[in-house]
Amino acid sequence: MKALIVSADGFEDSELQVPYQQLTQEDIATDVASLQRGMFQGKHGAVVEASLTVEEVDPGAYDLLILPGGRAPAQLRKEKAVLDLVRRFVEADKLVAAICHGPQILISAQLMEGRKATCYRSVATEMKQAGAYYVDEEVVVDGNLITSRQPSDLPAFMEKIIKSLHSR
Repeated sequence: MKALIVSADGFEDSELQVPYQQLTQEDIATDVASLQRGMFQGKHGAVVEASLTVEEVDPGAYDLLILPGGRAPAQLRKEKAVLDLVRRFVEADKLVAAICHGPQILISAQLMEGRKATCYRSVATEMKQAGAYYVDEEVVVDGNLITSRQPSDLPAFMEKIIKSLHSR
């Protein structure tokens, strides 16, 4: 199994670090991609290295895509390459997991119509306007889509991700 985390400067530190660490502990190879290769920084100071760019990603090589929150999704959702990549994961029925502001990328990719999901409370109105059925719960699963609200939801988020990966 192989996972991909896509993020950029301003990510919510724990929402990238916790999934990376837990997936690695589960022996799931995990890559980090961003708009460019190299180091980028979280909003609380964590530094992460992107080993590849979004354009270099082959979705066929991965079983899971994670979209952490923070301020990074506001930047990523403006990038056609990011939106195309996310669409390719969804169309291939790969697992896609987004937490906090991460679902903003799914909204911009026009993937939320008719989907049940959650997100950070300040994104809820936008989620509903995108045609999603918004639920205020710590983790929501709708087919291949897993969403959570905030850092305190990480234990439930990761539990669902790992169970879903192993049941596919």
